[in-house]
Amino acid sequence: MNVNEKEANTPTSEKLVNSPTSEKQRFAILDVLRGLALMGIALANFPEFGLWTFLSGEEQATMPTYSIDEVVRFMQYLLVDGKFYTIFSILFGIGFSLILAHHGRRLFVRRMAILVAIGFLHLMFVWSGDILLLYAIGGLLLTLFVKMTDRRLLAIAVALILIPIALDAMTEFGGIDFARPFYEKWWAVATANGITEQNFATWLRDADSYGEVFAFLQQGACERMWEFVEGHRLPKVLGLFIMGYLIGKHRLYARLHELPLRRMLLLSLTIALPTSLLYAWSATNGHPWGRTAHAALYAVSIIPMALSYTVSLCMLYRRRPDCSFWSWLAAPGRMALSCYIGQSVIGVCLFYGIGMGLGLSMGLVYIELTALTVFALQTVLCRCWLHYFRFGPLEWLWRLATYGHYLPIKHGTCRRQ
Repeated sequence: MNVNEKEANTPTSEKLVNSPTSEKQRFAILDVLRGLALMGIALANFPEFGLWTFLSGEEQATMPTYSIDEVVRFMQYLLVDGKFYTIFSILFGIGFSLILAHHGRRLFVRRMAILVAIGFLHLMFVWSGDILLLYAIGGLLLTLFVKMTDRRLLAIAVALILIPIALDAMTEFGGIDFARPFYEKWWAVATANGITEQNFATWLRDADSYGEVFAFLQQGACERMWEFVEGHRLPKVLGLFIMGYLIGKHRLYARLHELPLRRMLLLSLTIALPTSLLYAWSATNGHPWGRTAHAALYAVSIIPMALSYTVSLCMLYRRRPDCSFWSWLAAPGRMALSCYIGQSVIGVCLFYGIGMGLGLSMGLVYIELTALTVFALQTVLCRCWLHYFRFGPLEWLWRLATYGHYLPIKHGTCRRQ
C-alpha cells in the first residue's frame, strides 16, 4: 500500500502526495459515523465540563434532579461510556489506511507530529480531558505495524485490548500500582497551586481569571497522564487503531452491500446487551466484583456495543443512501477537529467562572441536554460553513502544516498545482 519509489517520481504521484483527499475520494459513511461519534463524545465529556463528575456522591444527591440523574448516569454507562470513543478510534485507524494508501507513511508521521502539538496545546491551555495527544502517540506507534500480516495484526489488536485486564489483575492481586508515581505527581502540582480536595470541585466555577484556570489546567495535565496510565488507555486505543486499519485496508466501508450486516448486528447485540448491563451496574455500584472483573466487563461490552451502533447506522445508510439526514450528520464529521476543540471552548465558556459560571448548577440530565443542544448547533454551523468552504478552520490549518504549502479553503478556488 506504500507508494514505491518509481511512483513517487511521477508528476501524478507528486500531486497526490502533496494534496489532501478530494471530495470525490471521500466516503460519506465515514463522515456520518464520525459525526455520530462526536455526538457521543459530547455526551461523555459535558458532565466533566459541567463539573458534575467532580462532586462526591453525597454532593450529587443534593441536586434537585438527583432521582432522574441516577437513571441518566446508569444509561450513560450503558449506552455512552467508551462506546463513541471506540468508534472514533476505529475511524482513526481507517483514516490511517487511507492516508497510507494515497500519500505514504512519511506524510502520516508528519501529520501525527503536528497533532502532538495540537493535543499538547489543547491539554495545557483549554481542557484537561484532551484525547488528541494520546491519539497522536498511538498514531505514531501504529506505523510500526503496517508490514504485518492480517492474522498477526488481528492477534495483536485483541491482545492489546485484553492487556488492561491482566494489568488490573496485577494491581488488584499483586499490589503493583503502575500509576502511583503519576498520582503523586498530580497532587504535588495541585498542592503547589493551592488546589485541594476541598476546593477541587469548585475551583473552576469560582475562577475569575484565566490565571486561575491555567493553574487548574497544570495539575489537570498531570491528572490526565495518571488517568491514561491508571486506565491503560494506550494499549486500548492502539488495539482499536489496528482494528480500524484492518477495516480500512480491506475497504469494508466501501463494500457495505457485501457484508452480512444483519447477522453482524444480531451477534454484536447478543454480546453487548447483557455485558453492557453488567458493566453499567458495576460502574454505578463501585465495582463490587473488583477491579479486574470490571476491566473484563469493559473489554467485552464496549466494543460489541460500539459495533452495534456502527452496523445499525451502516444498515440504515445502505437502505437510504440519498436521505438528507446523512449530509447533516456528516457535516460535523468532516470538521471533527474543529468540533472537538469547539466543544471544549463552549464548555469553558458555559461552565467556568471566566465564562457564564454555570458549573455545579445543573444536574446530570440538564448537562446532557446541554450537550445535545451544543452538538445540534455545531451541526447547523458546520453545514453552513461547508456550503462555502472545503475544510473546517482547524482542519485547514492542520493541512497547511502537513502539506507544507497553501491550499485554497473556499469552494471553486483552483488548487495549487
